[in-house]
Amino acid sequence: MEIVLTAERTLMSNYHGALFLGFMSCAPKNTVPSKLFFSLICPSVKVEKGKALIAPYGTRKIEAALVESGFDVAIVPPDRIGKYIKNVKIVGITTNDPLGLGPASTTFAGKYGLVKEESYNAYCFRELLKKIKKKSDAKIVVGGAGAWQLADEKTMEKFGIDVLILGEGEEIAPKIFRRILEGEDLKGIFNGEIVERTPIIRGATIGGLVEIARGCGRGCKFCQPTLQKLRNRPLEDILKEVEINAKINKFVTLHAEDVLRYKADRFRVNEEEVLKLFSLASRICKVGISHFSLASVASAERVVGEISTILGIPSKERPWLAGQTGIESGSAKIVKEHMHGKVLPFKAEEWCDVVEQAFGICSDNNWVPCATLIIGFPGENEEDVLKTVELLDRLKNYKSIIVPLFFVPLSDMKGQKPFTSEDLRPYHWFLLRRCWEHDVKWLRYLAKEYLTKMPMISRIFMLKFIEGAIREGEKRLKELIEISTHQIP
Repeated sequence: MEIVLTAERTLMSNYHGALFLGFMSCAPKNTVPSKLFFSLICPSVKVEKGKALIAPYGTRKIEAALVESGFDVAIVPPDRIGKYIKNVKIVGITTNDPLGLGPASTTFAGKYGLVKEESYNAYCFRELLKKIKKKSDAKIVVGGAGAWQLADEKTMEKFGIDVLILGEGEEIAPKIFRRILEGEDLKGIFNGEIVERTPIIRGATIGGLVEIARGCGRGCKFCQPTLQKLRNRPLEDILKEVEINAKINKFVTLHAEDVLRYKADRFRVNEEEVLKLFSLASRICKVGISHFSLASVASAERVVGEISTILGIPSKERPWLAGQTGIESGSAKIVKEHMHGKVLPFKAEEWCDVVEQAFGICSDNNWVPCATLIIGFPGENEEDVLKTVELLDRLKNYKSIIVPLFFVPLSDMKGQKPFTSEDLRPYHWFLLRRCWEHDVKWLRYLAKEYLTKMPMISRIFMLKFIEGAIREGEKRLKELIEISTHQIP
């Protein structure tokens, strides 16, 4: 075998089927001792004949592209990779947040975050590269959503990375791998090509992830996918991948930047196609979702209700359906300036009403928004932040989690200054405090319901951990606010 694919350890876990626990990889490494984290929260994927039974969706896509091009490929978990790479020619690595520079990691961990400690995902990436360089002379090719963090010659040299692929890799990866296997001493950064139809995965994925669409087109300046044209996958391709996952995972997570816009007419939800997708997929196995847009929810209340009915929600086994979404700001000024398409088909001035209406629809249909806010947009002032606080007050009675994240200059805003913990002002701390109060209120309810799928020991540990984290978080928040207040001139 000439090619082995792998990923950083935090990506090579199914988190006991509780996929949202994966966000704990963005937390400071000292939050949970390593042995407990990797055994009880983030156990490694199972293997069969040395190959991973489940793997990150992006890794599966590259595997499929390489297999279709005639290559012999194996996906191996990072904790077992030393046994399989001694004689391989290429090791391909999928990475999501290799330096801990993503919005969640920079908010809570690292030199810019609230806790000055390396995040688990950054630690795991660094350890993986050390292990590979120690065990093999293979060419190292890295890609994935976090590859942008490594796009620097000095950084690549530091980690021993030969080739870095930015963007979509299904078309370019086979070309690069072939050149290397033909003896070319290939090095450098390569940009992927936009792919119109992606290959069918060959094995099950982490979280049962199945992509239904790629891109978004809403045009939020800080988000790469929203600047890309929305490309819907053929229904037959999606259902094939659902069947592949059903054999191992027994469930799937339909993935898009907004699952409600599958085959949409621009920003108008295509009710017939969305309901057809959910209906057919749910006949194969249990179905969940990754992301949805609040604007789509507000414009298509009937579809939200129909999806809940199709999926049998609520039930004893599944009391609710959770998905990620973005609020980002309660300021119409910020919405207009940085994410004017986010609110379509509504107007920027209506955004706060749209958000509350969408939360209400979610509540009525047993959907739980896991929403983000962004702190520190360029041009943001105290009035903008306080408008976001006012919006939070309107959402306090809706079951949800709202996570504040520091602004990271990505995509069209990559030349801007990132927001750090040193930039926090009293009004920012006021917003953080309100988010904390909101989340603590709902976290206990959600945790008990969400963690039922975990093994008993892991579930007991997680519930105790959450209670301890709430107490410790309250203490640390008070300390940080006190320190910050004294430091601000």
